[in-house]
Amino acid sequence: MGRADYRRAQQQWAREERGGFIRRLFTLKRVLGTFVLLGALAVGSFFVLYLLVDVPEGGNPEATAQSNAFTFSDGALIAREGDFNRELVPISRVPKGTQYAFVAAENKTFYQDPGVDVKGLTRALVSTAMGRKQGGSTITQQYVKNYFLSQEQTVTRKARELIIALKVDRQQSKDEILAGYMNTSYFGRGAYGVQAAAKAYYDTDVEDLTVEQSAYLAALLQAPSQYDLAVAGPKARQLVTDRWHFVLDNMVEMKWLSPAERRDMTFPEPGQPEPNPGLGGQAGYFVEAAKAELIAAGVDEQELAARGWTIELNIDKKKQRDLEKAVKGALLDDLDPEQREVDAQAQPGAVSVDPETGAVVAMYGGRNYVEHFINNATRRDYQPASTFKPVVLATAFEKAASTQDGQPITPNTVYDGTSERPVEGSDTPFAPPNQGDVDYGPITVQQAMNNSVNSVFAQMAVDAGLERTKQMGIQLGMKGDASGFDVKPAMSLGVMGASPLDMAAVYATLANHGEQVKPRLVKSAKRGDRVVELPDAIGEQMIERQTADTVTSVLRGVVNDGTAKGIRSNTLNFAGKTGTSDDNKSAWFAGYTPDLVTTVGLFGEGEGGKQVSLRGTGGGGRVNGGGYPAQVWAEYNRLALSGKPAAQFDLDVMEAPEPSIPPSPSESVSEAPESPEPPEPTEPGPPETVTPPPAGTLPPPATSTPPGDRPPGDTAPPSASTLPVPPGDGTGDGGARNAAGTDTGPGDGT
Repeated sequence: MGRADYRRAQQQWAREERGGFIRRLFTLKRVLGTFVLLGALAVGSFFVLYLLVDVPEGGNPEATAQSNAFTFSDGALIAREGDFNRELVPISRVPKGTQYAFVAAENKTFYQDPGVDVKGLTRALVSTAMGRKQGGSTITQQYVKNYFLSQEQTVTRKARELIIALKVDRQQSKDEILAGYMNTSYFGRGAYGVQAAAKAYYDTDVEDLTVEQSAYLAALLQAPSQYDLAVAGPKARQLVTDRWHFVLDNMVEMKWLSPAERRDMTFPEPGQPEPNPGLGGQAGYFVEAAKAELIAAGVDEQELAARGWTIELNIDKKKQRDLEKAVKGALLDDLDPEQREVDAQAQPGAVSVDPETGAVVAMYGGRNYVEHFINNATRRDYQPASTFKPVVLATAFEKAASTQDGQPITPNTVYDGTSERPVEGSDTPFAPPNQGDVDYGPITVQQAMNNSVNSVFAQMAVDAGLERTKQMGIQLGMKGDASGFDVKPAMSLGVMGASPLDMAAVYATLANHGEQVKPRLVKSAKRGDRVVELPDAIGEQMIERQTADTVTSVLRGVVNDGTAKGIRSNTLNFAGKTGTSDDNKSAWFAGYTPDLVTTVGLFGEGEGGKQVSLRGTGGGGRVNGGGYPAQVWAEYNRLALSGKPAAQFDLDVMEAPEPSIPPSPSESVSEAPESPEPPEPTEPGPPETVTPPPAGTLPPPATSTPPGDRPPGDTAPPSASTLPVPPGDGTGDGGARNAAGTDTGPGDGT
């Protein structure tokens, strides 16, 4: 045998020896023995724990002994939230239908189980150990957690919860456990226990609750703040409605409700909440927004409700005073709610963000939380209108998009600004009018942004890609599930729902050279040894710096020679965009200096939250984004940045070839603050059957009859000598029409 053969034989022998050893080590008998041993150890450990862990005496007093403290960024107290709205009721006062609704919602097998759900608990323990949140608790376990323990998500607490739940189930009746659970649960609106919840949501006592109402209260427990219909958005409303149906269907399954009774039931709308009077002014808006942010960061709502938290906000005390002063001086002092109903319906909201840190340094939620509990800074039920157009532009730049005839889109690219020009390249017909049906003819992208020309940006969104445009909005900070955020050409005009906080995220990301900014209200949150790990406010580079900076450069034109030139400043360098929604239900200004990003919205809200027109607010006519919102913005920034040298933008702007038409003359018709309101535009008939020139070509300049005097905040169109002057900020009030001239939806939303 040669040396090489000998080595191969040795290697083969070694492999066989190792294989034999492994087979001997992992025989079936050994594996079964190991599992039996581990099982015995687990059972033994559980038995020891069962003997050692006792049911605590008297419950957990910690929750009622403390309050939640909310502070400014410098530690000064904003508000305390600590009074418990709770009235304990015996199970005899709770109707059977109400009892069954809670059992059907949370734990169908409650009356049969031993107090724990082993499968659900195993999932919960594994998820907790891996740092994830997972349900699976029975009613008994939740009662134990609420009454005897605490809300922190740890394996130790889960293990104690299991042992105590087993013992409580042996020591107390099911009725006692159910009563304890219903009396200790948090329902939102500051209500602890089912009696307080009955009062808070339906202004009734627990014994008078209907099955329908009980099913809603039971559904609430999954996410009390999110499922409160007074503030719920469309998605949350659908979720809680689905859960309400789930509760009733379970009641039928368990034979606690007949199918005939179930068919006749309709959803019971709760009443409006009565805010805590101790949270007046802006304090209540801060508290609710901070809690929502913490819940979104993974803090359990029941844990927040247990009190004892110290929550420091990023709100800067001086900037907050400046914002409140600006809203009062530039808007509220001009309103007379007693003389004009529309003045009482005007709801302002604003958010100011530091683009370098993402800190929300000031927020204005409304005139007074105890009078208007909906936070106008975070509500998403109004259209952002033309403040969305920079998203369209960013998409076109980032994706190196071209017009229909192959011209690269730059600030100097020429589009056809004819009103009601049908978009090309879309399966969905769309032909939006410009404000006042003004025909701009050939117009550069820069001029189109300055004058907020609807027909140009509708076509540009198609050129850049509608799905891409939506994804760009999400990347920059908008919510993809917002109502109306459909992938259609009308999206280009801002017809989706968005809040001032959402739009602050978009503009802050642009101001931060394309690096994502996720505005953060909460600076820190802790409760005892529990410190919440908050997500970073500054994220990844979402778009190229040159894209963001070029959009900023274009938005400076809006201020210098566009719809916001009424607030031009010799002491501030800033960029921004106006917006006025369809039917003048909202008006916006979103703008930024190198130091601050601030969005201001004004919303027309009638009785019951109905959206109404702002027309006539302050005794004037149409409310444009270049009016009150821009004036509030300008006054706030004047106060907040006073005494500081004007910061300069550091921009890396894309090269753009010269336009093939000359830019508009610098001379424009001067503003006329006292001008009478222009006449209402009449509904035009179907457009002529003509083939419009593709974007990027040079059709002959269009002419039309001037629509009349312009209200404050308007500018002349690009060719003042040949084109009519648009009323308003170039947005809104036209109604979105398709190529046949018929309505396509809620309006152009611009």
